[in-house]
Amino acid sequence: MQLPEHGANPHNLYATLGIEQPIRLLDFSENVNPAGPPDSITKMWPSLRDLLTAYPNPKGEPFLSAAADYHGISTDYLFAGNGAAELLALLAERYRAKRAIVVHPTFFEYEATLLAKGVEIVRVIASESDGFKLPLEAILEAMTSASVLYLCTPNNPTGIMPERTDLNVIIRHGAEVGCEVVLDEAFIDFVDESLSFIAELKKNPHVIVVRSMTKMYAIPGIRLGYIAANPSVIRGIKALAPHWNVNGLAAQIGAVCLQEEQYREQAIQYSNREREKMTRFLIDNACNVTNSVTNFISFTLSSSRDSNKLYKDMLTRGIVLRHSQNFRGMDGRWLRIGMKNDASMNILKEELLQWFAEN
Repeated sequence: MQLPEHGANPHNLYATLGIEQPIRLLDFSENVNPAGPPDSITKMWPSLRDLLTAYPNPKGEPFLSAAADYHGISTDYLFAGNGAAELLALLAERYRAKRAIVVHPTFFEYEATLLAKGVEIVRVIASESDGFKLPLEAILEAMTSASVLYLCTPNNPTGIMPERTDLNVIIRHGAEVGCEVVLDEAFIDFVDESLSFIAELKKNPHVIVVRSMTKMYAIPGIRLGYIAANPSVIRGIKALAPHWNVNGLAAQIGAVCLQEEQYREQAIQYSNREREKMTRFLIDNACNVTNSVTNFISFTLSSSRDSNKLYKDMLTRGIVLRHSQNFRGMDGRWLRIGMKNDASMNILKEELLQWFAEN
C-alpha cells in the first residue's frame, strides 16, 4: 500500500491505512517549529484584514526587500515563491530534458519535479553503513556529465549537514565542469545562518539556494519561500512564474518573521536540547540514530525488531512518525521524529518504552 509521500496531514494517513484515528493524536511526522508562529504575527493579525481586498505586490514585497536586508544582498538576487514546492517546480523547468544528480536519501520532491520535466535522473546513494555521509567521489564523477546537482543542506530526512570542505570541493568542481548546484537550505536556520551559502553567491554564479519560511516560523499554511541566485538565473525563473504568485498576507507575515532574531535563537536552543535528549533515549534503547543537526532525527531499530510494526503500532496509539518508504537508501527501515513540545516528547518516550518492553 502506497503511504502518503509527505509528513503532516495525519488524517489522510489513517484513512489510507484503514486505521481508526484515536482521539489523542500527536504528529511527529512534520517538522515545523513547535513554538508556533512568532507572537508578533498574532498581534498584527487584525491589521492583515485589509490585505484581503487588495491585490498583492507582484514582486512579493515587502517580503522580498526584507529577505534582501536579512542576507545583505540586492533584491536582484532573490525571487519569492509560493513555498518551496513551487520554487522546485520552477527550477525543474530550467533543466528540462537535461541530466540531474540527486543524492539519496533525500527530499523526494526533487525527483518528482524533475521527472515531470523529462529530466534524466542520476542517483547517488549515501551509505547507511557510512552514516549517510556524502559519497564525495561518486558525486564528483557524476557531475562531469550532468547539468545540475541537488543537495539538501542539512539533509532531509537524516538531518545531517555536509562538511563545508566537501561542499566547497563540490561547488568548485561544478564551476570547472559546467554543472550547477542547487542547495536546499530549508532547515539551515535551525542550525546556523552563517552556514548558508547565500553570502557566496556573487563568487559562484552556478549555485542556486532554495529557502523555506515554513519550518522555522511555523507558517506552513500560507506557503512562502525564496530562491537566492545570480540575477540572470532569477530573471529566468521570474519569466516562468505566474503573476501574483505570493499572496499579500504571506508577503507581509514573512517580512515580519525575518525581524524575529530572539525567536530564532530560542528555536535553535530548544531544537538542540530536545534532539540531544531524544537521541540519547533512542541510543539507550538499542536504536541507531542519524547525526542530525536540525529539528528532527531519523532512527532505525536493531535487527531483532520490525520498524514497520513499530510505525503501525504507534499509529494505533495516536503517535504519528514519518515513514521512510519513499526515501531511497532507507527503504522503510528508518523512521523520522520531528521535535515537539516537552509534553509531547515525554508522551512519545513513554509510548516507545512500552513498545520496546513488549517487543
